[in-house]
Amino acid sequence: MPDPSARLLQLLGIMMIPREWSATDLAGRLGVTPRTVRSDIARLRNLGYPVNATRGRSGGYRLAAGAELPPLMLDDDEGVAVAIGLGLAVSGVLPGIEQAALSALAKVEQVMPNKLRSRIASLRLHLTRIPHDHPEPHVSLDHLEALARACAAGEVVRFDYRSHDGTASERRAEPHHVVSWGRRWYLVGWDRERGDWRTYRVDRIVALVVTGFRFEARDLGESVTEYVARGASSAAWRHRADIRIDAPASAVLERVNPAVGMVEVIDEHTSVLHTGADSIETLAVYVGMLGLDFTVDGPSELLDRLAELSDRYARAIQAPA
Repeated sequence: MPDPSARLLQLLGIMMIPREWSATDLAGRLGVTPRTVRSDIARLRNLGYPVNATRGRSGGYRLAAGAELPPLMLDDDEGVAVAIGLGLAVSGVLPGIEQAALSALAKVEQVMPNKLRSRIASLRLHLTRIPHDHPEPHVSLDHLEALARACAAGEVVRFDYRSHDGTASERRAEPHHVVSWGRRWYLVGWDRERGDWRTYRVDRIVALVVTGFRFEARDLGESVTEYVARGASSAAWRHRADIRIDAPASAVLERVNPAVGMVEVIDEHTSVLHTGADSIETLAVYVGMLGLDFTVDGPSELLDRLAELSDRYARAIQAPA
């Protein structure tokens, strides 16, 4: 029989599985009597682990959530996953929680056996996160938590919002979902003043208030990820173009994702890609990479750049004199 301390850790590991455990089940797994199990349950409670008990033939013990965070029992893979996740948080995946993540990571690694530290060191050595050219927009963790709670509770939120052109406005929205896309966080919600769905960048939200007023949930009508990818991209485009493509819409959709733009059906042989980019160069190169014949009517900057690229490519394949 293991010593009482080891048996207590084994009992705690078993009860991490969320279900009702009878004293008989636990006794069989631990190789002790039900009376010993009841004694160990009392010891867990004294250590701060909230163990609920229900009476009856179908009753038993269940580990519940407590007022404070007690020590956790993690297997090897879970421990590595937690350490890697915290390491990504330290690197700024979610700006605003780096210090808390660093402190938690230090505590986790301090109690890890050497074999797990070696696994984590290998992963860190060969996993690299490429930083973006632009600084990460700062996102308030309090805002993310408040918005997520408002989504779950179905409560209207009110906030001041700064659009991409710097215009400030007060918004009242019915929050639907919070989405991480690229290096930004977005709130998808029904704008009450505008009577339509909107996507808001969380880093542009200030003076957030959860009003407590409830609302009836609405149907977005499509995947929230596709909605955000399409809306976030088009809102950020500096240059736009409508590309007429000599191919059916189904063929174009096989080559693009919602972040690239919208595909409009013209007929069974022709479609239009409504797209854009931060630069004319990116737009000119991208349409050429579709692998389909296309026609461009504008803007003039795009026409000039396509003509320049055409001349350059033609010179590149000329036979040497």
